[in-house]
Amino acid sequence: MARQRTTFVCADCGHSEPKWAGQCPSCRAWNTMRQVVVAGGASPSAWAVPGHVGVPRAERLSGIETQSARRRPLGMVEFDRVLGGGVVPGGLALVGGEPGIGKSTLLLQVSGLLAQCGGPVLYVSGEESAQQIKLRAERMGIAGEELFLLSETNLEAVLAEVASLRPSALVVDSIQTMYLDSVDSTAGSVTQVRECAARLMRLAKAEHVPVFLVGHVTKSGDIAGPRILEHMVDIVLYLEGDRFHSYRLLRSVKNRFGATNEVGVFEMRSEGLVEVADPSSAFLAERLSGVPGSAVTVTMEGSRPLLVEIQALVSPSGAQVPRRTANGVDFNRLLLLVAVLTRRQNLRLGDQDVFVNVVGGLKVTEPAVDLAVAAAIASSARGRALPEDLVVFGEIGLSGELRSVSQFDRRLAEAASLGYARALVPQTANLVSGKPRACRALTARTLGEALGLAMGAPPSAESTAGD
Repeated sequence: MARQRTTFVCADCGHSEPKWAGQCPSCRAWNTMRQVVVAGGASPSAWAVPGHVGVPRAERLSGIETQSARRRPLGMVEFDRVLGGGVVPGGLALVGGEPGIGKSTLLLQVSGLLAQCGGPVLYVSGEESAQQIKLRAERMGIAGEELFLLSETNLEAVLAEVASLRPSALVVDSIQTMYLDSVDSTAGSVTQVRECAARLMRLAKAEHVPVFLVGHVTKSGDIAGPRILEHMVDIVLYLEGDRFHSYRLLRSVKNRFGATNEVGVFEMRSEGLVEVADPSSAFLAERLSGVPGSAVTVTMEGSRPLLVEIQALVSPSGAQVPRRTANGVDFNRLLLLVAVLTRRQNLRLGDQDVFVNVVGGLKVTEPAVDLAVAAAIASSARGRALPEDLVVFGEIGLSGELRSVSQFDRRLAEAASLGYARALVPQTANLVSGKPRACRALTARTLGEALGLAMGAPPSAESTAGD
């Protein structure tokens, strides 16, 4: 019998300490240290490299034989885009998102597509019964003969079924519900999540089976469990969106087989997640014309340019401290832009409530939308609508200067494809390429010049604003 010892592990980051502490020394979170009993001579088999027996030896790079890693396109273009072109054999993918956002729906659709083109697929659920999954599959029109369902939380039983069925792909929903009898802790604990993920990683690498894991998220939006979970897997995907809106964004934040920060756009319907072929047109379909406080911008989501509408409303505040509300944009970035507009453009926003919203439930964090947010706020404050054929993008500095953005030509091409004739951009961005464009660029060096071009108002003197 191996000698047992007690350690304390942080439930947020996985840091371990020999003694209990009220605050985690690593992530500084309070009351997250949990007592865990582990064997003193724990076997390293869970972390062993597949195919090696005994002590592994170093191999010469030129002598290593690589196995074919041909991708398996699913025919779901948006999902294939995020993965980098298709499913890679032996890849371990983690899909996270808020409750009810559509993680299980998406992976059930993926399982059905894999079963159609690659043999048996095992879908393991630790949260729903097989009957519940069958009802959802019927509603979505999935009736694959090669799709097998298993309602189980014991990972040893799951691995035994995998050895018997030998599926071409495995889906585990979710990793936080799985447990191993050999680990003395409850399901969902740091130790259980780490060890279960390690077993599934060995399975994926040894048998060259693609494995998809569903991960719960914390209230801060991060995947629950130890941070090492995201380091172990090959692909980390986040399904984003507002549950009260129909659009969903599948975002890649880690991909060992392709580019990161790729985005797939879906629409949630009764039959499941449906791909959005032209997301820019979908996001602008309900935009009103001639309304102050509305600006259209082009944001880059991975390698894809998207046109989105930024709405702003400036209203007199009845409170001593005016409100600042941001939906879809970073709150601290909104405070910065309000400060620049107040100081550099002399807009009286100190006694005004400012509300900013990205239409469609999207979350945009790119600094290139700064100019669109500022233009929407100024448009609402002055009561002047921006031109209908104008798109706006550019980063704003604290001095009120406009800074260039990346992928300038691709943004203009996307704007031109939707009929926008002009683009208000930083002056330095116009130096990227001199070829003719269908969307004419209006350049400005400062925020004041940009607002003057957009609304016909004379630019203010930023040079004297700081005096």
